[in-house]
Amino acid sequence: MNSLKRRTFLKGTAAISSVGFALGAGLLTPRMVLAAWPQSAFESKSVDDALNNLAGSADLSTNEQIQIRAPDIAENGNVVPITVETNIANIESISILTEKNTSPLTASFVLGAGAEGFVATRMKMGKTSDVIAVVKADGKLHSTRKEVKVTIGGCGG
Repeated sequence: MNSLKRRTFLKGTAAISSVGFALGAGLLTPRMVLAAWPQSAFESKSVDDALNNLAGSADLSTNEQIQIRAPDIAENGNVVPITVETNIANIESISILTEKNTSPLTASFVLGAGAEGFVATRMKMGKTSDVIAVVKADGKLHSTRKEVKVTIGGCGG
């Protein structure tokens, strides 16, 4: 048993050392990792603009196969937990938008082929708003929404 733990530790140490060496030598840079980041979509000021910049279209069709799990009332708008789950086939991405935020696009996850349609994150909400989950599958945009009330000091939203 100790041999297995030691072997796992040594493999992890070797992997971390390799990444450290690559970073130090300039072979791996953060810019390379973030090259595909859709900056204009995250800076958009409306839901339609964000979707157009992210997916090339704002044409959404409502789909009952998408479930949003989020609190009905969020006592702290700085950390609102949200889960999006779907069983739609051939998912390309899952995005989360908050309609009344200054910048509506909260998160966007690009999924690989065969990935399960599930994402979970925490987001910031400035005020009571609809949260919109958008699933891109086979080039089409499917969505559902849920209102989340944000309270100020626990007094209601």
